[in-house]
Amino acid sequence: MKKVEIIVRPFKLDEVKSALSAIGVKGMTASEVKGFGRQGGHKEVYRGAEYQVDFLPKVKIEVVVEDDLVPEVVDTARKTAATGQVGDGKIFVIPVDEVVRIRTGETGEQAV
Repeated sequence: MKKVEIIVRPFKLDEVKSALSAIGVKGMTASEVKGFGRQGGHKEVYRGAEYQVDFLPKVKIEVVVEDDLVPEVVDTARKTAATGQVGDGKIFVIPVDEVVRIRTGETGEQAV
């Protein structure tokens, strides 16, 4: 199993969620996060004073899927989240050693 972390622009959350659900992803977690990459933030003006905004709002979507579904999840998320602009986000694929469903005690793929 793998955990796929997808960091996207906030307005892309619903599109990515729908696309992942359509390919069979059964559950996901979404968190509001802030960060920056190569774009390094941007400058804003407030009451005539210019200041640097380093951390930009993003959404992190986390899904745990079987190994054979990972390429489809990554491809679907990439295509759905892309705008072609700097700051579209990142996708991380991380190995998952164990999953336990708290309510039933099920483990492994049955717990996902």
